[in-house]
Amino acid sequence: MVIWITGGAGFIGSHLVRLLIHKYPQDRIVVVDALTYAGNLANLADVAQAPNYHFHKADIADASAMEALWMAYPPQVILHLAAESHVDRSILSPLDFVHTNVLGTVTLLELARRFWKGRDDVLFYQVSTDEVYGSLSDEGFFEEGTPYDPRSPYSASKAAADHFVRAYGHTYGIPYLISNCGNNYGPYQFPEKLIPLTILNLIKRQPIPIYGRGENVRDWIHVHDHVRAIEKLMLSGKRGHTYLIGAQNPRRNIEVVTLLCDLYDELTGQKDSRSLITFVTDRPGHDYRYAIRPSAHLFQIGWKPEIPFEEGLRQTIQWYLDNPDWVSGVQTGSYLAYYELQYGSRLSE
Repeated sequence: MVIWITGGAGFIGSHLVRLLIHKYPQDRIVVVDALTYAGNLANLADVAQAPNYHFHKADIADASAMEALWMAYPPQVILHLAAESHVDRSILSPLDFVHTNVLGTVTLLELARRFWKGRDDVLFYQVSTDEVYGSLSDEGFFEEGTPYDPRSPYSASKAAADHFVRAYGHTYGIPYLISNCGNNYGPYQFPEKLIPLTILNLIKRQPIPIYGRGENVRDWIHVHDHVRAIEKLMLSGKRGHTYLIGAQNPRRNIEVVTLLCDLYDELTGQKDSRSLITFVTDRPGHDYRYAIRPSAHLFQIGWKPEIPFEEGLRQTIQWYLDNPDWVSGVQTGSYLAYYELQYGSRLSE
């Protein structure tokens, strides 16, 4: 079997590639990634020589490049993770998100419509986000039937992609699954996201920016647990269904950052890391709270989260401490320019 993983050199994608490469040596794992700022072949260095690993640099919105790849490696499964995924960047440059998340998804669906016509032994698996559901108040959870209510250019682009997947499934009979997951963390995460940004600022002893007063709530899951859920659903999820993946771990941002500071001090002998916490002007339209009620089907097929949050954070901090070459490789001039654009004026207020 040929399995495509789009965005496979990114954070979540690289963990999924690693899992499938090892568990399914008889299958071809075709990694498709444009290698933009968050795609990094260093994330896959440990599997690059595997005989069932195939990497192709390409923009999923490039129809001719995708068709050529389809001719070379006709897929039975597309695990679609390629996406612009950072809310802050979507506020700065929304058209980039439309290009990849909407046009890129439809480009892949068009290929599936042409080449999978009438087949039921194939699968288009759309990996999405809980952010498509909008914002919760102090109570309640996102569930499988929660209406979409995207509030940022990022979540709107993912919501549009999800709807296109459903539309192609209904109109053209393409077998599909969608899963919506909470915030991931773990090794290899690009340092624009809260947890790696905090860890790397702790290492450099730089201010740790937190929007507003840090009261916004996100539901956290270790990337290892997320990719295990994707694998299980790929094998036994009901086609045409949407699943919610979560570890039932909603936390306020300030709680997460404070815990990271304390764990970092425990691991390194530092004693004053909380003093680096710096509250900055909130971003526009910042959703207040996300919380997920995981789909019951996940537990019925034998999945449950394995990594407790505090232990997962401790392991993640240690990974960044142990991998300075990877860290220096992603903190390029373009990343530093983005960091200054996003946080520079806020930190100087």
